[in-house]
Amino acid sequence: MKKIILSLMLLAVTIQAQDIYATFSVEADQSANLAFTSSGTVNSVSVDVATEVKKDEVLAQLQNSDLKAALNIATTALKYAKKDYDRQLKVKKLVDASRLDSFAFKYESAKAQVAYQQALLDKTILKAPFDGVIFEKIVEVGDVVSGQAIRTILRLQSLHKRKLILEFDQKYWKDIKVGQVFNYSIDGDNKKYSGKISKIYPFADSGNRKIRAEVEAKDFVVGLFGEGYIIVPDEK
Repeated sequence: MKKIILSLMLLAVTIQAQDIYATFSVEADQSANLAFTSSGTVNSVSVDVATEVKKDEVLAQLQNSDLKAALNIATTALKYAKKDYDRQLKVKKLVDASRLDSFAFKYESAKAQVAYQQALLDKTILKAPFDGVIFEKIVEVGDVVSGQAIRTILRLQSLHKRKLILEFDQKYWKDIKVGQVFNYSIDGDNKKYSGKISKIYPFADSGNRKIRAEVEAKDFVVGLFGEGYIIVPDEK
């Protein structure tokens, strides 16, 4: 009889859920402060606040006509250095090794000079590092920027992808796991949302005794706040 009762008790096991309160703020999944690493005068800005951009799209340029001219000169020098080197290769059996090496050196130096001038030119062209939307513009045509005192001129964030940065009491550090459901609402929206924890930060804030976690989301305005409950299954 005791065995039967024990079996019935085991069959009666149910899974209860513990709700753990958490607040959160909305952040972009990706964001970047964009700046020139070269000095000069801003010649063009092709974006504004709320402009959607694609990765590698040109956002702004410094005046760079001098660098373009220098690159053209270096490219021309490379063209003729290669011709000279190719001629020497055709008759290398008739010339001494040191003469051939001198032409090879000129050719390699010309290639390096083209790469160097291209790198200088690239520093005057600001491109988008990822697909996104401009959410702050701090530059106008004619502004002077310095590579020695770098300052942000554009701010870029992912277009749709967001992450909720949750904060919950550190006493639950053993209970919260990646994959657990987070039911929440956000300020100014009566709709109820649900997501799953994708990341848990490996430290507790010593100031407020909170631990952070992340939940993936989409299309919320960055900077909004909200609250909800993490559902922690509890087997008994």
